[in-house]
Amino acid sequence: MKNYFVLFIIMFFQLSFTFGQNIYIKAFGDTSSTPIIFLHGGPGYNSSTFEITTAQKLADEGYYVVVYDRRGEGRSGNNAKYNFDQTHSDLIRIIDSLNIDSANLIGHSFGGIIAVTFAEKYSTRVNSIVFVGAPVSLQESFKTIIDSCEKIYTDSNDLTNLSYIKMLKLMDTSSIMYSSYCFMHAMQNGFYSTKSPSQDAQKIYSLFKSDSVLIKNASKMGYTQPQVFLKNEAYTTLDLSMNILNLIDNGVKITGMYGKEDGLFSTKQINDLKKMIGDENILYFDNCSHSVFIDQQKLFIEGINKLTK
Repeated sequence: MKNYFVLFIIMFFQLSFTFGQNIYIKAFGDTSSTPIIFLHGGPGYNSSTFEITTAQKLADEGYYVVVYDRRGEGRSGNNAKYNFDQTHSDLIRIIDSLNIDSANLIGHSFGGIIAVTFAEKYSTRVNSIVFVGAPVSLQESFKTIIDSCEKIYTDSNDLTNLSYIKMLKLMDTSSIMYSSYCFMHAMQNGFYSTKSPSQDAQKIYSLFKSDSVLIKNASKMGYTQPQVFLKNEAYTTLDLSMNILNLIDNGVKITGMYGKEDGLFSTKQINDLKKMIGDENILYFDNCSHSVFIDQQKLFIEGINKLTK
């Protein structure tokens, strides 16, 4: 397949005119190629890690790859309501402005929730959704995190953290404190990182020490955005199982890629998703955690070629 290298940058003043505020967006590849839009995690994060490490390599495979930071997150402006309606409105305007008839959405982590809720509203504009470390139910992920951490603390006789886990189990599971503490324990125990990164992955992660954009944005996670988005949408209590099945019935192809070392997901959660969307539609990688497109980049790109066809 002939490769194209055409970098399109939609300038801020153009987006300001369209959206009423500045939204950071970049596109890679030829506009006539299969369109893929990357939806980053969060709320409160940005698309810089995918943009710098993977977007161009995916475009070289013959895709038109679009990355952007959601309104009020990352490098985009702050005039945000932090709700699904505004988020969906921004995304459909981006799709329209780029003259994309039907997009393939890569939903990384929280981006998977955005992809599903968007596709429910605009199913005719979505060809497929590829979950990448994306939850079907965050409540199940919280239980997985708690159970795994409790075992780690028990095995190490860490009485202090065991007492924190005991308190965590008594919290309101819909609260921002509950989700925040779960994610804190997950990070503390390395649930987002592979223990045995490949040489390729190590080279990519070395960019986090040398690329100025990654240095600035890769570890930049907002605190206000998760609180306000949770208050407005209660997204941590959503179970997307029926939503996913309804989308499949409406002709939206749904697939996924996950890392076996991603501490947010148990084997049972992955198997339950396989039952929903088909075993052949899930790729489950060794030596891989939450950032599948970095930990197993070659397999990720091969997976996109397989899953979006």
